[in-house]
Amino acid sequence: MKLLITGGAGFIGSHLAENYAKKYEEVIVYDDLSRARTLKKKDKNSLYNWNYLKNAYSNVKMVKADVRNFNKIKEAGKGVDAIIHAAAQVAVTTSLAEPRTDFEINALGTFNALEVARLNDATFVLCSTNKVYGENVNKIPLTEYAKRYYFTDKKYKDGIPESFPTDQCCHSPYGCSKLAADIYTQEYAHTYGLKTSVFRLSCIYGERQFGVEDQGWVAWFVTATLTDKPITIYGDGKQARDILYIRDLVEAFDAFMTSNQKHEVFNLGGGPDNTISLLELLDLLKKHAGKRPRISFKNWRPADQKVYVSNISKAKTLLNWEPKINPKEGVKRLIKWVHNNLELFVA
Repeated sequence: MKLLITGGAGFIGSHLAENYAKKYEEVIVYDDLSRARTLKKKDKNSLYNWNYLKNAYSNVKMVKADVRNFNKIKEAGKGVDAIIHAAAQVAVTTSLAEPRTDFEINALGTFNALEVARLNDATFVLCSTNKVYGENVNKIPLTEYAKRYYFTDKKYKDGIPESFPTDQCCHSPYGCSKLAADIYTQEYAHTYGLKTSVFRLSCIYGERQFGVEDQGWVAWFVTATLTDKPITIYGDGKQARDILYIRDLVEAFDAFMTSNQKHEVFNLGGGPDNTISLLELLDLLKKHAGKRPRISFKNWRPADQKVYVSNISKAKTLLNWEPKINPKEGVKRLIKWVHNNLELFVA
C-alpha cells in the first residue's frame, strides 16, 4: 500500500508517517516546512521531524513542496492508495493577520489534495478542527468553578456532537477555511464516492511537538515551564479543553483506515474524561515538573471557546476506539521527553 501524508513533517503528520512506515510499502511525506515562517517564529527545530523520519525509515520518501502547488502534489501522489491531509495553516492569530494565506493553504490546499485523491480513487482523511463550530459553542451556558468552566446544560455533559451547528456565528478566518476544507471532503465522498473521514480534532499533544504560544498550547506550557520562559494567558485561564495523546490519535486513524466505514465525520479528542483547563495544567506541571512558569494575563482572543469538549461517542461506536492515555500520564510523558531533549528548546 502506498500512502501520501501532507504536512508529514509536522507533529501529527510525523507520528502518522512513523506508524504507517512500519505497516505499508511506501509512505510519502509531503511538506514545505513553512510552519515557523507562517507563524513568524524562529524555529531551529523545523527539520527535526523531517530528519527523524528520513534517517529512521528507508521506505519513507521525503518531498519538500507546497500543498498550494497542484502539479507538485499531483506528481507526488501518483498511484497512491490513501491520503492523510494534515498540512494546514494552524493558528487563529495568523489567520486574522493574513486571511488570504490562511485560505489558500487550508481551503485551496485541501481542494488540491482531494483532487489527487479523486484522480487515484484513494481513501482521504482530513485533519479538521473543533474551530469549525466557532462561537456557537460559547452560546452554551457555563458553570464557573474555581479553576475551570464547564457546560451547565446536561445536554452537553458528554461534549459537542458532530451535529452541532457550524454556521451563523463568528469563527475567525481559520475556522472558516477549515470548515470549507471539512465540507469539501464530505462532498467528495457524496459526489465522487471516495472513502473519506473528517476528524474534527480537539487539542492533540505528545512527544516531538514544538508548541508555541499560538499553537500547541499543552506542549508550549511544558517547554516554557522547563526552560523558564514566560507564559501569557489570554482570558482568565479557566478555559477548558479535552486533550488527546498523540498515540491515541494515531490509533483512531488506524481504526478508520481498516474499517468498512465509507464516509464519516468524527469529533475526536480526549472526550469528557480527559479534560483540563489552563490553570489545571499549571498545577499538573507544578506537581510533575517541580515548578511553575511566570504567568501574565491579557484579554480574550477573538472567537476563543471558553469550553470545548468532544463528544466521542460516535468514534467509540463506529470505530471501536477510545482514548487510553489520560492527561496526567500523557503530560508526564511529554515532560520526560522535553527534559531529555532540553537542547532542542534552549536558544
